Amino acid sequence: MTTAPDPGAVATADRVLAPDLARGGMLLLIALANVHVYVYGLPAGPRSYPRDLSGVDAVVAAGQLMLVDGRAYPLFALLFGYGIWQLAARRAAVGLPPEAVVHLVRRRGWWMLLIGFLHALLLWAGDIVGAYGLTAVLLAGLLVAGSDRALMVTAVIGTAVSGLALTGAALPPPPGTNAALPSMAVESAPVAAAYRLAEWFAIGLVLSVLIVFGAVAIGALAARRRILDEPQRHRTLLVRVAAGGIAIGVLGGLPLALMVAAGRDPGLEWLLLAGALHGLSGYAGAIGYAAVFGLVAIHLAARSARTARPEPAWARALQACGQRSLSCYLAQSVAFVVLLPAWTLGLGEGLPLWTAALVGAGVWLVILLIADASARHGIRGPAEVLLRRLTYGPARP
Repeated sequence: MTTAPDPGAVATADRVLAPDLARGGMLLLIALANVHVYVYGLPAGPRSYPRDLSGVDAVVAAGQLMLVDGRAYPLFALLFGYGIWQLAARRAAVGLPPEAVVHLVRRRGWWMLLIGFLHALLLWAGDIVGAYGLTAVLLAGLLVAGSDRALMVTAVIGTAVSGLALTGAALPPPPGTNAALPSMAVESAPVAAAYRLAEWFAIGLVLSVLIVFGAVAIGALAARRRILDEPQRHRTLLVRVAAGGIAIGVLGGLPLALMVAAGRDPGLEWLLLAGALHGLSGYAGAIGYAAVFGLVAIHLAARSARTARPEPAWARALQACGQRSLSCYLAQSVAFVVLLPAWTLGLGEGLPLWTAALVGAGVWLVILLIADASARHGIRGPAEVLLRRLTYGPARP
């Protein structure tokens, strides 16, 4: 019996709009979530934010804790799980057996783990690519061929584990700590690299897998129901999920946001409770954001049908960024590293939180424009090209 050849990576023109829009928007959240961790030289407090915030900095910290922090990476994980099921469904449609697809997902996961290791070694200890790669390796069989029930159980367990894992994240570091990650304050590049690998293994890999594997399962479940592939069919559900998820995310993040913004230490038990609530509600917020982008895709499709005009420029730019999400994610790290750590220009020393947020948003915007220009000139993301070749071989598109 012969099997059909693997169809390779999906062509850019055939990609689904809503997940790419979500990936493009998600990268802004990730930039905002990451950039304040590059700040050093200030007393560090809960969730890696500086202590004793006031004025605009306090407002920015509160806003990020309710809308960004702990919400961006679960969204990334959800979209990753969605993409794995799309990959599996595409191969099932041409007759590839499940074991071949599981092997492919694991192969892709191992290469992502290597990319994550190199990302951490050279640039950023908070790398998440390696964690998603390891999750793919560990859960490939479940994500490709597991039952809906098994995925639901995994999602529930993963959500609970995420809440437990993030409970301690609300605790402040020991007195005298002046950087969320010690590698940021090290002036020697080789020493900083050694610090980053230790930080990545403990936080970016092990802890991150515990935090995101439930969201990956949720993404695979959503993909099986084609919720973002066919958002118009699920409009009512998307409206409810968007409103409810974001509301839960905001309200669940509010206690920790108030504690951090006010600079108050209400006691160990309250900090732990606020950390757990913040982590659990982050899953709801991430799902709500994904639903918002599904609704945006519905609006854009209706607009095109009504006016026969192409998508607006902002939508094309977001889509281009989403299609190159790995390249854009890595490019953010390059930009932040050039500017902020002590072993490069050192501009992160004592940087106000509101300024760091502007840097994060500005870097995202520049990369968004570059991605848009790349799409208009038919240039694919270099990291995507590399990962596709490693996964499918040089003969694949």
